[in-house]
Amino acid sequence: MLIHPQFDPVAIHLGPLAVHWYGLMYLLGFALFLTMGKYRLKNGNDVLTVPQLDDMLMYGAVGVVVGGRLGEVLFYQPGYYFSHPLEIFMVWKGGMSFHGGFLGVLIAVAIYGRKVGRGFWQLTDFVAPLVPLGLAAGRVGNFINGELWGRVASPDLPWAMLFPQARMEDIAEAQQSADLMNMLMQYGGLLRHPSQLYEFALEGIVLFGALWIYSAKPRATGKVSAVFLIGYGLARFVSEYFRNPDAGIFGKSDVISMGQWLSLPMIVIGVALLVFFGKRKAA
Repeated sequence: MLIHPQFDPVAIHLGPLAVHWYGLMYLLGFALFLTMGKYRLKNGNDVLTVPQLDDMLMYGAVGVVVGGRLGEVLFYQPGYYFSHPLEIFMVWKGGMSFHGGFLGVLIAVAIYGRKVGRGFWQLTDFVAPLVPLGLAAGRVGNFINGELWGRVASPDLPWAMLFPQARMEDIAEAQQSADLMNMLMQYGGLLRHPSQLYEFALEGIVLFGALWIYSAKPRATGKVSAVFLIGYGLARFVSEYFRNPDAGIFGKSDVISMGQWLSLPMIVIGVALLVFFGKRKAA
């Protein structure tokens, strides 16, 4: 059995200023985006100049933060945030939806594309392989915060983890089953999958490797974007079976979670786009 280390969510104290790990992970994600983006530009991809890449990151950062927060508010906790509207702006407390942030980035890319005279799919094909490492950094932030823990795991699983932060939820879940109550009594809590690390691996490392390799050869415009939609949708859909389901606007379900509902359209649209763009010649 492993026990979550319960890291201090504040990484650095600078007088009255507290720098949170969650914010540092966002900065790391943006830094990786720039580093890998500049590498691509220096190795034959001329869709943007380096200064334009810097500018587009600023647009994308706004899209991520605004879209991610609004996605959390609208998709997952509308009742709570509409009752506590000031907390919508407290992004340092966590609570960001990938799907909302994704829509925010798409809008930002479309706006920036019009500004510099670049096609939408040109830009999304360039951006897609740069995104997963940022997602990986975000999942590390989730793990450090001890949030978005997994579903109950068997004690036989070598990396089954006790999350002390989940104590109240453990007690509520244990009341539903004698086996879970026994686990609670034996270990002081329910052993869970460290699903943040599963998502780090699938949505981050595996998806990055697949997209980086796929985009290394000339592809018809739009195909890299389509593969991203399919790849992320599948990775998220699978990992949600190990993550404790969020209630969301459709209520809490152990069969299909809110994250899975939001990922299904990505898979369907990605497949449709892959077929559509597959009829075109490689750029």
